[in-house]
Amino acid sequence: MNITVIIPTFNRAATLERALQSVLDQTYPAQEIIVVDDASVDNTAEILEKYSSKINIITNSINSGVSYSRNTGIQIARSEWIAFLDSDDQWDPYKLEKQKEYHDAHPGELISQCDEIWIRNGVRVNPMDKHAKRGGWIFEACVPLCIVSPSAVIIHKSIFENVGLFDVNFPACEDYDLWLRIAPHYEIGLLDEKLVTRYGGHEDQLSRKYWGMDRFRITAMEKHIDRDINPVWTKTLLKELEFKCGVVAAGAKKRSNLETAALYLEKQQNIQKILNPGKR
Repeated sequence: MNITVIIPTFNRAATLERALQSVLDQTYPAQEIIVVDDASVDNTAEILEKYSSKINIITNSINSGVSYSRNTGIQIARSEWIAFLDSDDQWDPYKLEKQKEYHDAHPGELISQCDEIWIRNGVRVNPMDKHAKRGGWIFEACVPLCIVSPSAVIIHKSIFENVGLFDVNFPACEDYDLWLRIAPHYEIGLLDEKLVTRYGGHEDQLSRKYWGMDRFRITAMEKHIDRDINPVWTKTLLKELEFKCGVVAAGAKKRSNLETAALYLEKQQNIQKILNPGKR
């Protein structure tokens, strides 16, 4: 099992070395490590130079976003399998070895995730039940929120050939969009071991940068309205889409953004017509 690890990074010099070292410390070594520096202006380049003999460094000429950076890594990766690691996260030393063993035992599965530890502002926290990792045909569980983490996934490169790469038009929730495209077509394996540590609470996290993250989830869900998927899944998606449009409309109204509020109320009404075609 050949594995390429892709680490996108932007101004994460404070955590990059920890992430990178956790890849180099794997008991089952990756065949290739690609770090895509998204035009950082801190001392990221100096840190990467220290590891230049062990990794492939790609530097974007301008800041282009995490989707563009991951896609760059995917497109040049030489391995059949891809593993992502966000540059503020960390792997357990046995992560790749155990995922290899899982896929050796489940050769029909082309994507899997493991469980994870959450650290927020330096303190370990317990995720709520709604964030619990799941395996199998999990499309319906993926609709309300993102329950697959890039740092926990290992994925066969052929999946990207079938469903496409990360959508560069998403400034946030780009992973939610991808999993929503993958989950109707692929069973997602679950290795029920905490092999990733995710660190949160940073000032530069996208969830702090943008209000109304559901706006991006709505855009992702809208892609599926007319797609040929399980009718039960479609209904689940439409119900959640109708709900989220209402949430975003209320949030926009609270911020006195009446134009945005009207837009999402109209979207909500259109979804209600699809859900209740005979109702006026």
